[in-house]
Amino acid sequence: MSNVIIIGSQWGDEGKGKIVDLLSQQANMIVRFQGGNNAGHTVMFGDKTFILHLIPSGILHENTKSVIGNGMVVDPGELLKEIAGLMEMGIDCRGRLFISDAANLIMPYHRLLDGAREARLKANKIGTTGKGIGPAYEDKVGRCGIRFADIENNSVFKEKIDLFVSDKNMILKHVLNYTGPYLDSDQVFEELNQFYSKLSPYICDTTELVAREIEQGNHVLFEGAQGTFLDIDHGTYPFVTSSNTVAGGACNGGGVGPTQIDRIAGVVKAYTTRVGEGPFPTELFDDIGRFLGKEGNEFGATTGRPRRCGWFDAALLKKAIRVNGITDLAITKLDVLDKLETLKICVAYEDSQGKRYDTLPSKQSIQKDLTPIYEELPGWNAVSSRITVYDDLPENAKKYIARIEELLGVSACIISTGPKREETIIRSELF
Repeated sequence: MSNVIIIGSQWGDEGKGKIVDLLSQQANMIVRFQGGNNAGHTVMFGDKTFILHLIPSGILHENTKSVIGNGMVVDPGELLKEIAGLMEMGIDCRGRLFISDAANLIMPYHRLLDGAREARLKANKIGTTGKGIGPAYEDKVGRCGIRFADIENNSVFKEKIDLFVSDKNMILKHVLNYTGPYLDSDQVFEELNQFYSKLSPYICDTTELVAREIEQGNHVLFEGAQGTFLDIDHGTYPFVTSSNTVAGGACNGGGVGPTQIDRIAGVVKAYTTRVGEGPFPTELFDDIGRFLGKEGNEFGATTGRPRRCGWFDAALLKKAIRVNGITDLAITKLDVLDKLETLKICVAYEDSQGKRYDTLPSKQSIQKDLTPIYEELPGWNAVSSRITVYDDLPENAKKYIARIEELLGVSACIISTGPKREETIIRSELF
């Protein structure tokens, strides 16, 4: 038995979907523990491409169970679309997908609030996806959210909907200067009941389900969305998401104790990207940055927004390893670097006063003022794509990986050399 957490070690978009898909071949259950449909996990195998936003990518393996945990916020309409899309592609979710009855719902007014706030911020936008994630988590913490379990008691549920819709309409109109159209509580109530009737076969107490799986000695994989530096506590605040994306979030959002976790694998690109606003010390604004974006097809799976690109940041990763307790690395998109003559790795930062920082400082005013200190390595200018045996990699590619491992003090168990499932080097097993 082994229980493993997979997290993003940068700002998300590291390729977690592919890594989870690979490990799902050995896992009995995959548990998504935080976030909502602001995530996008892309999985490619053969001639098929799957983009999943809510359902764990382990659903693609017919012998695995997939869990939407209590730590998530769920847009029921979007979830039903995702289930229907999988069904159309021959993936049957019935009896294999389980939704926590304690998961909070993303309501229609959450999406309106999200958009109205971003519009009001103007120059100080955070860069949200507009999916309503932040407002849904606000209501969850403020104890005025709607859980799936709440819908079962129709009279109480209707009373809540009437109150919440009225409150949110008032905020939209009088605080955020939203001009409409406004929500009708009766329509919201009816729509949610229709959604619930279709989703109810999947809804249960998932913490009991996960506990039984662990007691039976089966492998359980906990899947995070976004990345470490979008964590509400440990990220580049306020340019973060609204949940705990770090490994500790798996215990809260999946319903397990920390002593039940055996390994924590951090997924990291061979370079660095970020979507949205916020500090990014190694960001490149030159031809190399544009090359990484084009060669790596760096566009968000959820929003389609182009990703900002930069050199690998070991100083950033040192902090990610510390706050997550990462035991293993999964390095993705190594092949994107194939055509570069030289490469750089950020090993530390320096501020305008000449003070050195070996990891990313938490203070926002400092983060904006950091200059990366680089170490230069020779590129390999040879093909690494589709290689599946480590010894077959170009010599300088192996040296690049070895230097990353040396700087971080953690070994790479998986190296991805292309987007497809089979384009992978497995150096050691996590299960």
